[in-house]
Amino acid sequence: MTSVINLHNIDVAKFLAVLDTCKGNVYLVTREGDHLNLKSKLCQLIGLTKLIEGGKITDAYILCDNKEDESKLFRLDLFGESETKTA
Repeated sequence: MTSVINLHNIDVAKFLAVLDTCKGNVYLVTREGDHLNLKSKLCQLIGLTKLIEGGKITDAYILCDNKEDESKLFRLDLFGESETKTA
């Protein structure tokens, strides 16, 4: 595993689109210690439900197996955009 990415005010639709482009496993780790593999659509649903409790983003972070995936998600979190743009 590589670095930890904390999420801040993410656009869920963009986040899911970037997840679809990730090459390695991407895990959402909750404050309870659950590791949800976000490459799975079922885990995405569960993870997003866990992440947004009562309209507020809870304490959770992302772990990536692949450095390129980490870069994509970090850029999305920081700038609100992915590395690849379509014309």
